[in-house]
Formats: sequence, C-alpha cells, structure tokens
Amino acid sequence: MAGYRCGVRVACPGRSPAIRTPAIQTIAKARPMYVATLITNPETPRLEASLIEALRNAWGGGAADWLNPGIAAEFTLTTRPDNFWQVWQDLQPQGIDLALQLAQGRRKRLLLADMDSTMIGQECIDELADEAGVGAHVAQITARAMNGELEFEEALRERVALLRGLEVSIIAKVIRERITFTPGGQELIATMKANGAYAMLVSGGFTAFTAHVAQALGFDQHRANLLGTEAGRLTGSVAEPILGRAAKLATLQELVVQFGLSVDDVMAVGDGANDLAMLDRAGAGVALHAKPVVAAQCDLRVNHGDLTALLYLQGYRIDDFVTPA
Repeated sequence: MAGYRCGVRVACPGRSPAIRTPAIQTIAKARPMYVATLITNPETPRLEASLIEALRNAWGGGAADWLNPGIAAEFTLTTRPDNFWQVWQDLQPQGIDLALQLAQGRRKRLLLADMDSTMIGQECIDELADEAGVGAHVAQITARAMNGELEFEEALRERVALLRGLEVSIIAKVIRERITFTPGGQELIATMKANGAYAMLVSGGFTAFTAHVAQALGFDQHRANLLGTEAGRLTGSVAEPILGRAAKLATLQELVVQFGLSVDDVMAVGDGANDLAMLDRAGAGVALHAKPVVAAQCDLRVNHGDLTALLYLQGYRIDDFVTPA
C-alpha cells in the first residue's frame, strides 16, 4: 500500500502471510520501483559521474541517466535505501539535492505554485512595507508567519493595516523596480503545459502582484488576496475571507475535481507554513528553498536547484524543456 509524507508517495511495508494463494503471490512480486534524482544549481554545475556511480553501486541501482550533464541525473532502485537521509545530509554541503520517489506517475498534470519567495524572489508585502517606511517591522512578522510561528490570517491583517495610506501607484513601482523572477519559472510552466498540464498560481499575497506574475510566467490562472483601496490609496484592509493555508488546499481539491484528476497528478511547490497543507496533499509536494518548518515535513526538498529542478524531478530531460519566445 502507498502512504504519503508531504506529498510524496512512499511504499509502506506490509505483513506477508505464511501461506499465499497464487493471486497473492502475483501481487507480492509487483514491488514498487523507485527513482533517485540528484540535482544541483544550473549556475554552478557540480555533479560528477564518479559520485553518481558510487551512489548507484552502493544502493544497487540501475544505470545512470543524465538528464542534464553536470546538473541532473537519476537512476532506478528496487528498494528504498535505509540510509537515504544520511546520504541526503552528506550531499547538502556539496550543493547537491537528492530526491527519492516512486517511479510510476512522476509526470504531473496540474501545477500549484506559491508566489512569494517561490516563483519570485521577494515577499511582496515586505517590499510595500519598505516603501511605507515600516519594512523592518513587517519583515519580522512575515518571517514568523512563514515559519509557522503566527497564525497566517491574523498576521496578514496586522501587516496590511500598516500599509494604510500608501499610494496605490506604489504597487506598480514595486513590481517594476523590486520584483525578480526565480530562475527556471518560465521553463517549468511552458514545459508542463506543453505536455498537457494546467498551471495555477495560488498566493497568500495580493492580486495586484499575482496578475503580473501569472501573465509574465504563463500561468493559466491565479488567485490571491485583494487589497482595499479608496481614492488612490490603500485602506489598510484586505478582503475577507483571506486566502491562506486552507484556501490553497481547497484550490487543489477543486481543480482535481474540475479536471477529473487524482491528487497523485498534482505537483505543488512552496516555501512557507501556509503552503504545507497543499504540499502534503499533492502527489509531489516540493519545498523550494523553504523555511525550516516546511522543509522538515517534506521529502522533496530543493535547496540548491532552481525551478527547473521540478522538471528533473518529473524525469524531463534538458532537451525536453520548452523555452517561451
């Protein structure tokens, strides 16, 4: 039987009866196949064949398959290594991410992505707060909320209240001067969509930002919170109900039903505590450069690679990547 840990299907051992019928014997032979994937930052290729071969031999894996020379490689396994997490830890100082998944069903048909510190490199509310002169205070609240120390909805109301009176035009200035995209985002979305997937940007941030990010990166749809405005200035309020952890999970469940999919068909990516519910429910929940409380609860962790790592995790090769014009 398959179990879940933060969106990753793992094989769970079961008891074997002393006497098996032929049917049970057939089921017993159908053991799960795993795939081990090693990924590093494309800006600093450091994967070496000697490392891949040593690990493959130690674990009794299949032949190495280079998805992108120096950047990503994988090999199959028939059992889950007992020392997987020790090896994972040993590779971290070398700038190498290691993942283990069931081989079947790795390519996903639905992508749900967080925005702040995931698809972009910033927290939008912190950037707005900096323009309002309360940046340091708001950034502290944001960090605590994203690490699960504060209830997200109340923390958002508190931070938005500090933006009262800020000119709405400042949002465009922040987008123009402060917002940067995480490398690999366009390739991730374009490649998945070219292979039949649907891409949803779902954020605890604000629609004024998700509209821009979704259009620029090629998302099919976006959802976020709506800032209150009046006479060209922010009112310090946010429309209720606030889109937080529960709403992200509800979006996943809604889209699964809408498209007639299974949760196994979903890849979700995020970095903060308000992403944990959707990461846990998705067939592949990826913690991307995540806060400690998030990474600790996810088996798929990308600490060194960029967003193209999500393609390698699905078995895409560099030659399969689609780059938008």
